[in-house]
Amino acid sequence: MKTALWTTWLSSLPVLRGSTFLEKRDGDTRVVALPIQGTRSINPARRHRLRRRGSFAAALDNEETMYFMNATIGTPPQPIRLHLDTGSSDLWVNTPSSGNCLVHTDQCELSGTYVANDSSTSQYIGSYFNISYLDGSNAEGDYVSDTVTVGSQQLDRLQFGIGYGSSSAQGILGIGYEINEVQVGRAHMEAYRNLPSRMVEEGLIQSRSYSLWLNDLYANRGSILFGGVDSGKYEGQLQTLPIQSETGIFAEFMVTLTGIELRNRTIGDKHMALAVLLDSGSSLTYLQDDMVKEIYTALGVHWTSTELVGYVPCSLAQERIDLTFNFSSPRIAVPMNELVLEIVTDKGDRPTFADGAPACLFGIAPAGHGTNVLGDTFLRSAYVVYDMDRNQVSLAQTRFNSTVTKVQGIAAAGMNGTNGVPGATLVTNPVTATSGLVGYNAAGMGPKNAGGHGVSAMGRRWVLGLSFLVSLSGW
Repeated sequence: MKTALWTTWLSSLPVLRGSTFLEKRDGDTRVVALPIQGTRSINPARRHRLRRRGSFAAALDNEETMYFMNATIGTPPQPIRLHLDTGSSDLWVNTPSSGNCLVHTDQCELSGTYVANDSSTSQYIGSYFNISYLDGSNAEGDYVSDTVTVGSQQLDRLQFGIGYGSSSAQGILGIGYEINEVQVGRAHMEAYRNLPSRMVEEGLIQSRSYSLWLNDLYANRGSILFGGVDSGKYEGQLQTLPIQSETGIFAEFMVTLTGIELRNRTIGDKHMALAVLLDSGSSLTYLQDDMVKEIYTALGVHWTSTELVGYVPCSLAQERIDLTFNFSSPRIAVPMNELVLEIVTDKGDRPTFADGAPACLFGIAPAGHGTNVLGDTFLRSAYVVYDMDRNQVSLAQTRFNSTVTKVQGIAAAGMNGTNGVPGATLVTNPVTATSGLVGYNAAGMGPKNAGGHGVSAMGRRWVLGLSFLVSLSGW
């Protein structure tokens, strides 16, 4: 789905800051923690991917809800800010000589760039890095390897892409299944070991797993915990679901959504078994059109067919209303203030409806023919453990702004079907998806639907390339 909602960069992006590091040994299990941060997005609904793009804990900066972590690459180290993306699998960075960075110098300087010739440890691999997006944006260039440092942990000869041709100023840290790498899909080569696998190989963590805690919309930071789980960051019981395979191949973090509830009414099919993608690289949540129409009608969301998104009075954020997502057994309640997103015009003004009421963007949009995606507007309300070794996802209600830390490591995987996440219980008789799976393309181009919506996380004050909003039509 492509939208005509354009945004511009704001000038107050944070400067690059160093990550904090935590390593914990739990018996023989290691965990590593890093901070993740947030920043404003270039475009809220633009980046529809053609390629669905111990423990190690990283803090996630969340100034404006594009979640990223800081790293350095090369010798001497070159600072880079990387957009954290569970929906893709490649790490790639910009170079200052790319066409995009030559035009948008300030943006690239804020995000950081990499010059291979300035690093004594850079090694060329091949000129077949090429990732594309449905709106025509892309990044292409070389695969290289170099020393990458996150927190205090150094990984030598880690493979990544350099965007000599790029239409985005923000580098990406894809941490999904290796089968989704560009090297597999486009070059038809064997997968390389991406960041989670290299952490296991180096003995930093015991399993290809991580826990994601984005925190609330207005928080400054969240965290990612590689190889571990933090029971201080969620409420109730952590419950484990199987990842849904696509024609027998585990390629993406697809789980089965079995129901949505709003104001004590069921949205959509009462016997829903819909595959949805858990994607931190998507700012919005995308659901089947008929379901979105029901939600819009119930909440009075104004739909614009030209922009393919909905708007609501900003006062809706004050309503004590939850949208609850069911997954066989786990239930995640998303409060309305996580779904109502402030916007400003490119002149810095607050857009309004015809009656003068301030207009805000609603955080759920129709998927059209694309993949159903639970993006950041959902993920902020959930504590999610991604386990690629066991092909499982564990979910619990998040604990916003928690300062409690209770970290345990996730042990190396045994047989699939066993639960390696401390404190989690396996869901009994989980529902298998009957719709929403697009299948995996055996020809090597990845998921047939190309992962649907790899949308960069938008800021909590969205910037519209419109001078004002006048009247907004209904659905």
